[in-house]
Amino acid sequence: MTQLREPQPQPRPRSAMILAAGLGTRMRPLTADTAKPMLALQGRPLLDHALDRLAEAGVEQVVVNTHWQAEKVEAHLKARPTGPRIVVQREEMLLNTGGAVAAALSAGLLGEAPFFVVNGDAFWLDGPTLALTRLAGAMAIEGADAVLLLHRGAQVVSDVGAGDFAVDEWGVPRRPHENEQVPYVFAGVQVLSPRLFEGAPPAPFSMNVLWDRAIAAGRLRAIVHDGIWFHLSTPPDLARAEADLRERVSGDTR
Repeated sequence: MTQLREPQPQPRPRSAMILAAGLGTRMRPLTADTAKPMLALQGRPLLDHALDRLAEAGVEQVVVNTHWQAEKVEAHLKARPTGPRIVVQREEMLLNTGGAVAAALSAGLLGEAPFFVVNGDAFWLDGPTLALTRLAGAMAIEGADAVLLLHRGAQVVSDVGAGDFAVDEWGVPRRPHENEQVPYVFAGVQVLSPRLFEGAPPAPFSMNVLWDRAIAAGRLRAIVHDGIWFHLSTPPDLARAEADLRERVSGDTR
């Protein structure tokens, strides 16, 4: 009689990067002397919320790139009392999203296995399963070069334009056609394989360059977030998120 083997748990990413170097110009005047990831939501910086999510998902080391108000960000990170371990990558010249991750990879800070990348202004509430766990699982099953977390644009109060992606039933995303409104927006959270960066252009460059290349090769996948996500681009966005979270916790609609 053949004995059935227990399914083996998939390894989870142990490394991550938080993109925290941007100028946050659309969030002015709140970011006039503060980096956007240091803006508070529910009494804590967005950066701390992201680090907590990564720690909860089992991440052990996080690279945080800095540029605007770098000293303040780095001082805050140094004073943080709990994990994960943090490595600061200061950028004298902005490398853009793709260039920043490529630099961390080249420096050996992200390892050789898949790793998470989280935008410094990303804030989400998980559904039944941690969003990061779902991303890691999709990466393990699909063997893709990248898996993006998307959110339904119709569920976002803020202006998200015409959307970022359409997705088929297999989780394969595509860009919108000309004048097309697509249902999903990028939620600022992804899991990437180092393979994605093979032959990458010199910095600065956007992650969009590598996503489009992966789409053309059939190696980009996406999952749709099953929890709550907030688009935090402008001061009104941040105020709405604060009010929404206060109402969810206390029922206070003021």
